[in-house]
Amino acid sequence: MFRLDTDPTLLLESEERRQLREVLRELLKETCGPEEVRKQATGPRGHDRLLWERLAGEIGVQALAVPEEFGGAGYTFAELAVALEETGRVLCPAPLLPTVVLAGHTLLRSGDRQACQRWLPGIADGSLTATVAGFPQAANVTAERGAGGWVLRGEADFVLDGEGADLILVAAEAPDGTRLFACEPDHGTGTGTRTGTGPGVGSGTYERVARRVLDPTRRQALVRFRGTPAEPVGEAGQAAAIVAAVLDAGRVALAAEHVGGSAHALDAVLEYVRHRTQFGRPIGSFQVVKHRLADLLVDLEGARSASAYATACLAGGRAELPVAASSAAVACSGAYRLATAEYVQLHGGIGFTWEHPAHFYVRRARADEALFGTADDDRLRLAGLLGLTGRTNGAIRTNRASRTD
Repeated sequence: MFRLDTDPTLLLESEERRQLREVLRELLKETCGPEEVRKQATGPRGHDRLLWERLAGEIGVQALAVPEEFGGAGYTFAELAVALEETGRVLCPAPLLPTVVLAGHTLLRSGDRQACQRWLPGIADGSLTATVAGFPQAANVTAERGAGGWVLRGEADFVLDGEGADLILVAAEAPDGTRLFACEPDHGTGTGTRTGTGPGVGSGTYERVARRVLDPTRRQALVRFRGTPAEPVGEAGQAAAIVAAVLDAGRVALAAEHVGGSAHALDAVLEYVRHRTQFGRPIGSFQVVKHRLADLLVDLEGARSASAYATACLAGGRAELPVAASSAAVACSGAYRLATAEYVQLHGGIGFTWEHPAHFYVRRARADEALFGTADDDRLRLAGLLGLTGRTNGAIRTNRASRTD
């Protein structure tokens, strides 16, 4: 039985987090306006490398949830969630989700001190970007021992930041079961076949092909491994538990981003309806508009509460994290969907234009809905976790095309 309680103080924003939010908001206001985001998303790397370095050097965002022994600041996910909410508010294309949340949590959860000492300092100081493959979406990757060590063969599709990440952590089928492996491609970007070399394990080839996705601010790629050198991370038999825990961290991170994006949409709509006039009065004075905005505010506050609770569970290592993570995923994705719909509709005709930023938020909301499983998947998972169905393992399916029910 899950105990759905926690220390109430963990749900409150401390003075330190409030200051972090203010500093971040000021930096992102300067560097991530709508036009800047558009340029970054369509650039060769998909984000502004200078901004990535400023986030690390001036504020230490990437280091927030990394332990001090591995070069981090030693805070918790509660501080990182503040950064995720603020970057989600402006759709910052920086790869915080794949690098800091997914890859960072994978390394920490593995308990592999050698791997953590090798790669976490680079994540913390912003010199390394990373991602995971075969986690949200199943991958067809096998690992075998070559003459000089482990090599990977197969492919993983829709890998977040897979085109440019410096480090890829892969869930692959080895002779002793599913295991995690670390692969370091070269630091180039683009598509085509390139040769990668791992320390002491010879060389192999790989291919990274950018996918055309709905949300241009969150790039994904197909990664093919062709005898690519890799190193095992953690022990055999750990992979399933690590992947499940990392996906919950991903759900909580997305929830924080969605709260930020929903808050931006509400603020933008409020500003517009105050000044847009119709029949000689601001459209915000019309009763129907007031009702719609009130509904949006209620959903946003519910999402904010769900996100705060899930963040507290993750930061505190609480056993009820799976329930809190899926609950936050349902509440926050629903609020984001409503917020982006109202963002477009209450702006009238201009909300549908390419020049207006609203469509970027619509794209982010729709694409994120299925990133770690849809809301329906999370509802089914919750039913199993709470004993309402026969499904108790919490497994979900992220590919709707594979459904038979």
